[in-house]
Amino acid sequence: MADPTLPVTTPGSQTPAVNKGELFTSFDVNAFEVPSPREEAWRFTPFRRLRGLHDGSAQRTGEATVEVTVAGNAVSGTNDTVAGNAVSGTNDTVAGNAVSGTNDTVAGNAVSGTGVDGVTVDTVGRDDERLGQGGVPFDRIAAQAYSSFTRATVVTVGREVELADPVTVTVTGPGEGETAFGHIQIRLEPFARAVVVLDQKGGGTYAENVEFVVGDSAALTVVNVHDWDDDAVHVAAHHVRVGRDSTVRHFAISLGGNLVRLSPIVHYDAPGGDVEMWGLYFADAGQHLEQRLLVDHSKPNCRSNVVYKGALQGDPSGDRTREAHTVWIGDVLIRAEAEGTDTFELNRNLVLTDNARADSVPNLEIETGEIVGAGHASATGRFDDEQLFYLQARGIPEDQARRLVIRGFFGEVIAKITVPELRERLSAAIERELEIAGA
Repeated sequence: MADPTLPVTTPGSQTPAVNKGELFTSFDVNAFEVPSPREEAWRFTPFRRLRGLHDGSAQRTGEATVEVTVAGNAVSGTNDTVAGNAVSGTNDTVAGNAVSGTNDTVAGNAVSGTGVDGVTVDTVGRDDERLGQGGVPFDRIAAQAYSSFTRATVVTVGREVELADPVTVTVTGPGEGETAFGHIQIRLEPFARAVVVLDQKGGGTYAENVEFVVGDSAALTVVNVHDWDDDAVHVAAHHVRVGRDSTVRHFAISLGGNLVRLSPIVHYDAPGGDVEMWGLYFADAGQHLEQRLLVDHSKPNCRSNVVYKGALQGDPSGDRTREAHTVWIGDVLIRAEAEGTDTFELNRNLVLTDNARADSVPNLEIETGEIVGAGHASATGRFDDEQLFYLQARGIPEDQARRLVIRGFFGEVIAKITVPELRERLSAAIERELEIAGA
């Protein structure tokens, strides 16, 4: 059992890891030890609420559904069965072309298609050679998800394709009392540009790996919205692979769910990569929302900027089961060979009530002095009394002043999202949260 006061070691090894980027990885769930709450990577996560995802006792009892929409048209989806074959698709028609098909192979080729030039959606098995190119599972739950999913969804945007409309991948959980595992890969070929919305909703227990493979000089914006039902438990690993001179904007929006733990990890494949990671989370009474990220600068002349903002409102009665709890762990590693790196990370948390706890741990590990800049900041507190006083002094009632402060707090993140409908949806969700808070 690992001691959190000691350096990290890989399973089966007594050799301390050189840095936080030296993660043990494997597709084999049995290669990982069952994690312990004493380990640094797990000490904030309430194991009793993981429903056995961490120790293998959670077995697949259902399926999540995945639907991909391009330019407003559904192009894949339900993992139903027809004549004994799993089916991906809705039998919708896009640009005059039918887009459904079996998950088996026809003449040796996986069935796919969207009817949209430059975009393909494939439903594949675990033996597809593309899977794992974004990253390999780095903890037991991620490995369990990889070994347990039935079909993976691969969305590819072709070389030099620039999409005017977002691609929406909608994942609906298996339902209350059910457990499912999933795998999604988003691929951008060189010089492609796309916005992808990963919209997750419904109930049940769901663990997954999501890969983002971004080719040279490509530009990907991904907005992941966790809008789960109150019963949902969701544990996800995001593997981001950044090509030469490519740009990635990664948004993580956590609003719903009983327990949500998201672990994005960024790897640079070549110089010139530019990554921004934006996060917004709002925890209500009884919710545990955990964000645990690693940006691994292993190539020269790359950039990263991380901004996560959260608000919390627990049950003021003091019932510990009704505590709102958020966790943000921000690990940034600059390796010795990553000269010319420019990085900064920021986490801010706004506590709205009693019985709310925000854990915030920024970590910056630097192995070379030849960098452009590096820094981090973290702050957790209640309302800024000076801001409230300023607004009230101008005749704005206190409740309205509080709303304005919270809107402004989250406004920086929401304004960066380039999908107008999504900005409106998130703003409305924040308003509903404020009504709960009585702000």
